[in-house]
Amino acid sequence: MQLAGMPLAMVAGEASGDLLAGLLLGGLRERWPGLQTVGIGGPKMAEQGFQAWWPHHKLSVHGYVDALRHFREIYGIREALTERLLQQRPLGFVGVDAPDFNLGLELRLRRAGIRTIHFVCPSIWAWRGGRVKRIARSTDHVLCLFPFEPELLARAGVPATFVGHPLADLIPLEVPRAASRQALGLADDAAVVALLPGSRAGEMRRIAPPFLQAAALLQRRRPELRFVLPVADGLRGLLDELQREHAPELAVQVLDGRSHEALAACDATLIASGTATLEAALFKRPMVIGYRVQWLNAQIWRMLGYLPWVGLPNILCREFVVPELLQQQCEPQALADAVLAQLDDRAGAERLALRFTELHHLLRRDTARRAADAIAQVLQG
Repeated sequence: MQLAGMPLAMVAGEASGDLLAGLLLGGLRERWPGLQTVGIGGPKMAEQGFQAWWPHHKLSVHGYVDALRHFREIYGIREALTERLLQQRPLGFVGVDAPDFNLGLELRLRRAGIRTIHFVCPSIWAWRGGRVKRIARSTDHVLCLFPFEPELLARAGVPATFVGHPLADLIPLEVPRAASRQALGLADDAAVVALLPGSRAGEMRRIAPPFLQAAALLQRRRPELRFVLPVADGLRGLLDELQREHAPELAVQVLDGRSHEALAACDATLIASGTATLEAALFKRPMVIGYRVQWLNAQIWRMLGYLPWVGLPNILCREFVVPELLQQQCEPQALADAVLAQLDDRAGAERLALRFTELHHLLRRDTARRAADAIAQVLQG
């Protein structure tokens, strides 16, 4: 199939979507070297030649309260983007995650005869199960990261393909622990804890304080512990402010990005729920998942939740293989105790590594090629 002239439109709404879309674009460009891609995206997509009409961070909101606060701006962007795409008539549209933004856009494009693909199945299996009807109306095909999702979508008549997770292709099966420690200046025999309190400002404000305080407690109990904290672009100043306020005595090595090196190098991680927990699992690391959301979001999610798990490793393994401390439980002493338990359980760490290795093989499917094949079939149809 030759693609020339009209571009392929894409939208990714935050850092994790930008990462996934960037990996997908690598496969698309390998298949179609001259392909033009436009829409909303971030730096990982730009590295693959993507032309961003708006930056992805404009859509980076978390929860209902944050979405309401930015509703007018986001709605305006979607309206402007829709009109532009309806005028230009792209080859097709790929919405990368961000379902609250992308599904409405996909519906209007599909009704206008433009093929639509959604990459990353919205979490109908975890909450908001009624959303599957909206997916069926909005998209021609869903590219699924996890193997159980196509069957769930098929029940509602939604065509879908399991393409694996691109992070499973990107992250090596053998963890580069020694090389990562050398790159970060960490001794091979040091006990290292990685702190990952989220990649968005709202998350950082809620989650970094108890994480930093927990690390300070750990450092007082075990002074030999080393701490590394990779921080997302644009959040270094906020992190410095939060550390001065909540844990000024904590000795922590702050990294600009480099989360994969931090996860490869650490012995355990204290980590916010989200895509990063899957990355930690692919690096076969013991972890403690901590998370806080605003009170209203918590009440809504509690009413809509179908599963007992929040973290992706637990959802995919269908049991609590790692601890989750959420809301009021996400407090410094409990977090510190849970991290120590992970550090001290060598046998448990070995069992976890085996479980996560199985998961890694399951998700490693050459995602970029599979996704490109599926997109080609949709566009040809």
